[in-house]
Amino acid sequence: MNRRNIARNVQKGFTLIELMIVVAIIGILAAIAIPQYQTYIAKSQVARAMGETGALKTAYEDCLNNGKEAANACDLGATSSGILTFTAPFTSTAGTALTAPVVNTAALTTTGTIAARFDGQAAATLKGANATITWTRSAEGSWICTTTAEAKYRPAGCGAAAGGGGGGSTPAGS
Repeated sequence: MNRRNIARNVQKGFTLIELMIVVAIIGILAAIAIPQYQTYIAKSQVARAMGETGALKTAYEDCLNNGKEAANACDLGATSSGILTFTAPFTSTAGTALTAPVVNTAALTTTGTIAARFDGQAAATLKGANATITWTRSAEGSWICTTTAEAKYRPAGCGAAAGGGGGGSTPAGS
């Protein structure tokens, strides 16, 4: 055998040490990336919940403007969500008979609440903490979003609710 053939036989693959170093680097990166990804998922679910519950404000206001009590005489169109269970007003009454309309003579000064609890396929950190998201209507007609989710998951425009980890509530549109 000549020297050239011997040199080729020696350079055929990675050593065990090289492979172990690569596996260790991948392990370190995964240890950093997985928790960050889980935080990202929880943040996006809280923002999604803010949008889903906030979308009901228009139907709520429509009920009030038509002289009805939103919680008793209107179907706000709230449907099941993969991450939420509505707690106020209750889930949609579509397909069932509504109670007799209740006339609301003070529509412009009516207060109200749209609230939901994280459930179903929501992140474990949100479900385990029984986190909620709530829109509250003031007598002046403005809406304020609050959540009991941890501060690191809260979207801009949605402040801390009582027991939600500090901070104040932030007006988030009307």
